[in-house]
Amino acid sequence: MDKLRPSMDEDLIKALKMIAPGTLLRESIENIVRSRHGALLVFAEEEQIAPLLSGGIKIDIDLKPMILYEVAKMDGAIILDPTGARIMHANVQLMPDSRIESQETGTRHRTAERVAKQLGVLAISISAARDVVSVYAGGIRYVMDPLRVVLSKADQALLTLERFKNRLNQVAATLTALEFREAVILSDVTSVIQRSEMVLALSYLIERYVIELGTEGRLVQMQMEELLANVREDMTAVLNDYLIDPTPKRVETAVVELAALPTDELISMERIAGILGYPPAPNMLETHVRPRGCRMLRKIPRLSGQAVRNVMEHFGDLQGILEAPVDELAAVEMVGPSRARDIKEGLDRLRDLDLLERYG
Repeated sequence: MDKLRPSMDEDLIKALKMIAPGTLLRESIENIVRSRHGALLVFAEEEQIAPLLSGGIKIDIDLKPMILYEVAKMDGAIILDPTGARIMHANVQLMPDSRIESQETGTRHRTAERVAKQLGVLAISISAARDVVSVYAGGIRYVMDPLRVVLSKADQALLTLERFKNRLNQVAATLTALEFREAVILSDVTSVIQRSEMVLALSYLIERYVIELGTEGRLVQMQMEELLANVREDMTAVLNDYLIDPTPKRVETAVVELAALPTDELISMERIAGILGYPPAPNMLETHVRPRGCRMLRKIPRLSGQAVRNVMEHFGDLQGILEAPVDELAAVEMVGPSRARDIKEGLDRLRDLDLLERYG
């Protein structure tokens, strides 16, 4: 099954950043698209591309959009250095290994794909007739969408992300209420983790759009970052509260395993419970569980991570922390009288807020 999180090869990410709006390369590509001349751009070291070159003109000058536009009027390929900062050759014929498989039908696109696969470099083919810009990064082919299309997709994804985040806030608020009432069952926990992963998965898709948008994607990125505030941290706190064995290594492993879940497994609460360390059993999701207090303690201002861990280890669970007198909290290492009062007052406020929301 497909994974919920879209994966992107590092070479492709690097390529999209190189040709994002606001860069000289993007300006050059747009000039060529508008002219309908077409072009084949290959980004490689001189010695790397030399065995495939035939003819052409050696230039070796800094990239300037108008120069690239002019040399693209010639029929041959254009060779740039790997960073795209310099134009090395123009009007060259490329002779990649014809045995390399290619699904492309056009000569320019087929050559670009074979060169990219043979040398493991970036190649860009710009169609003369169809305004199609194809990016080949090693064995990956990626067709660039027009800027307006990417912006539209990003806006739609942001609206969906907002809906996902609202639902996450709802299930997280429910978990908070149940924690104070000592009424948490395993399905309450897995619901929060599931919704957190759905929010994070969608954010990875939006990050790809931000890369493609370049300077045009700043507003999209700001909106995404606002919606993602504390999502990762809160999910890690939930794992610290409910993992069977919440060592730092186990928490890190659980984060990786959750991120790798295919779509059909992420919707399975039992699968998420298994990652938390709960063995399969009849009605396992009805199992009553007790929070250790990490998520609540994180809401207390000026309380360090180590102090949170010390309090959790000393009292064992959230109820023990809630019932602890101030002087016993103050005796915990790295807490002291001032922080102990902050913890007591902070947790009391959170409990009062929960009561107010439930009973008005």
